[in-house]
Amino acid sequence: MSKFLWNYFLVIPTFVSSFLMISSVGNAAEVPITSPATNQLQNSLSKNKDNATTIAQELPRNVEVEKTSEANQQTAETPVTQLTNSNTPDLTGQVTSVSQLSDVNPSDWAFQALQSLVERYGVIAGYPDGTFKGNRALTRYEFAAGLNAALDRLNELIATNTADLVRKEDLATLQKLREQFAGELATLRGRVDTLETRTARVEAQQFSTTTKLVGDAIFVVGDTFGDRANNTPANDTNDSTNTFFGYRARLALQTSFTGRDQLTTQLTAGNNIPNLNNPAGTHMARFTFDGEREGTYLSQLTYRFPLGANTTVWIGPRALQPAVFTPTLNGAIGGLNGALSRFATFNPTIYRPGFDGAGLAFAYKFNNQFQLNAGYIADNNQAANPGTGGLFGGSYLALAQLTISPSPQLDIGLTYTRKYYTANSGLNLTGGTGSRNAFRPFDNSATNAFSADNFGLQFNWRASRKLVLGGWFGYTEAHQESGRSNDATIINGALTLALPDFGKKGNVAGFVIGVPPKATSNSVPGRKDPDTSLHIETFYTYRVNDNITVTPTFYVITQPEHNSANDAIWVGAVRTSFSF
Repeated sequence: MSKFLWNYFLVIPTFVSSFLMISSVGNAAEVPITSPATNQLQNSLSKNKDNATTIAQELPRNVEVEKTSEANQQTAETPVTQLTNSNTPDLTGQVTSVSQLSDVNPSDWAFQALQSLVERYGVIAGYPDGTFKGNRALTRYEFAAGLNAALDRLNELIATNTADLVRKEDLATLQKLREQFAGELATLRGRVDTLETRTARVEAQQFSTTTKLVGDAIFVVGDTFGDRANNTPANDTNDSTNTFFGYRARLALQTSFTGRDQLTTQLTAGNNIPNLNNPAGTHMARFTFDGEREGTYLSQLTYRFPLGANTTVWIGPRALQPAVFTPTLNGAIGGLNGALSRFATFNPTIYRPGFDGAGLAFAYKFNNQFQLNAGYIADNNQAANPGTGGLFGGSYLALAQLTISPSPQLDIGLTYTRKYYTANSGLNLTGGTGSRNAFRPFDNSATNAFSADNFGLQFNWRASRKLVLGGWFGYTEAHQESGRSNDATIINGALTLALPDFGKKGNVAGFVIGVPPKATSNSVPGRKDPDTSLHIETFYTYRVNDNITVTPTFYVITQPEHNSANDAIWVGAVRTSFSF
């Protein structure tokens, strides 16, 4: 019923506009009728609703007859036989636009009403000379004919707009279906009631209205094969490592206060998965997560929030790593279900500072093609202690990256990272991987302060849903800041290939080949790498279900320590990941 009334009110302007406009024009001059035309009027008013007639078809010729004595004597019952005034022009066909009427201007007081009657309702016609003659007199008969045409149009619109209203037959059909499926509807109603009860109980017993708990755990079984690598070939020894079994578990509390921000508080526990530098004799063989400390500790505390429409800000006193606030463009290979080695995760000289990190960062998105990320972080141990350098007087990393996305499938990162390490910091330049000469380019114990300007180029190309290509190249200029003045040049690079949904939806097959960080020049005698090692790795992540994956991985380091005198080192492991 409400829909009917709505449609009815939609067409009311037809009637009102027609009545007001035609009547107002009719009042412009009052013409007495001295020669009634009864026969023609009957023909006009006898048109039924099934044969709607427009004003163009109904209006009689204009009657401009002066009074005569004979007309004054004529009574109301006198039959009418004809209309006079043969000089009045005939009406032409219906017009479709008010602009077709040459004597109608937008400044006319009735222009909008006339435009609506012509273009919206189609009940106005003009004369053969293209005029409307809006100022000429209107007879009562012409008004009756025009009103009849408007009412016919009104009935037509009502019939059209109410054709889809519900009929009694439809209601009967619905009632029949309701009776046939009464049992199913009752069951569904019961399930909805049960769900509402359970939802209410969960909301009442939930841990927090602002915090959710996420976590992951990994089990790793692995071993290394091959001779131990040393810078001096004479010191090479046969592999004496044993198979190991380690674990790491992380719990993260993700809290949002506005719905757009996030406070991350992460706890980590593990049994110190071994640093493969010790059995293998080189940092090149290390896992992504080896060397974790024993026990349970706070591993990350950061807060992210939006600032305006295009800016995101990060601040944190612990583990505000570049990989947290900057896209590393290696998501298909890195991560919890990606490659297992430390080198294959992402560009190590760019995104690995060598310490946890405390500081501030931001990201600004210009548009879908350009994004700027920048941040400053200090060694969190020094940042919290004003006596050892504080936030700005100790070891630090400053990063800026412009990410360019020429298309939704291709991302390119241009990155500059400035690193500075204080004397006796025990930190390294290459994020725990690469050769010893690149790891700490000027002395093995980092007794002297040193800095580095690091330049990175990263790319990630999603060639198809089944193929992702990526890689990076890093160039570093290192400088000794205390003691003697020395310089070194370090490079590293890799190409990656990922096959998403390989064999099964959710699985990933990956392949990495690259050159771990290598000292290509060094002013310190004997600390330039003589040869070139290759890191070749392959893995396959099998998704058991949405929460469990199993990843066998295998990689080989040729000429470890970039020294052809060292035999290749082989690493094999199986990682099982649980996420919740």
